[in-house]
This record gives sequence, C-alpha cells and structure tokens, in this order.
Amino acid sequence: MSKVDDLTRLKHIQDAAQEALSFTKNRTRSDLDTDRMLSLALVRLLEIIGEAGNRVSENCQAKYSKIPWRQIVGMRNRVIHAYFDIDLNIVWQVITQDLDSLLIEIEKAIRDLET
Repeated sequence: MSKVDDLTRLKHIQDAAQEALSFTKNRTRSDLDTDRMLSLALVRLLEIIGEAGNRVSENCQAKYSKIPWRQIVGMRNRVIHAYFDIDLNIVWQVITQDLDSLLIEIEKAIRDLET
C-alpha cells in the first residue's frame, strides 16, 4: 500500500475511535445493556477500527509498532465472526480504557505521515 492509503486507514481508525469515545461520554457500562443502539454502534466502530487496522501495510505497522495491530485486528475478527457471543464488558473496557492510548499513537503516526 502507498503512504496515502496508510494515512487514510489511520484516519479511519482515528475517526471511529473518537466517535466511540464521544458515544460513551457521560454513559455507564449498564447503558450497553439497556441501549441497543449504543451497543450496536460501539461494536460497529470497533469493526471499523479493526478493518482499517488490518488494511494498514506491514511496513507501516512495523514502523508504528507501539500500536497493538494484532489486538486491533483480533478484536475485529471476534466481533465479526462471533457476533452472537459478544462480551459487552470487553467492548466497554476496550473503549473506556484502551482507546485513549490508541488514539495518542494513531495521531502520532498521522502527524508523521502528513509531514
């Protein structure tokens, strides 16, 4: 993939992560049990993050090795292929505990690729 394609994918990850964080602002874990639209939206955003991550070139993944590529793609595979058995506790944990640090690394990579 070209540098532009990787940059586009990184921006897709950034957009989806920011959106997931905005959806959970002022929300609680129990909201996932009572708000079906919220839980579906968050799972979909994790799918997008994982699919975009899967399409980032190996060279780019190697260059930005602080980004947990395997876990990102693994989460995507889990929510896509085991859609009938999604653990909302894990979804909540990933979004509320992992996305902030992921965004920091994604934004560093974006800035680097834009220069």
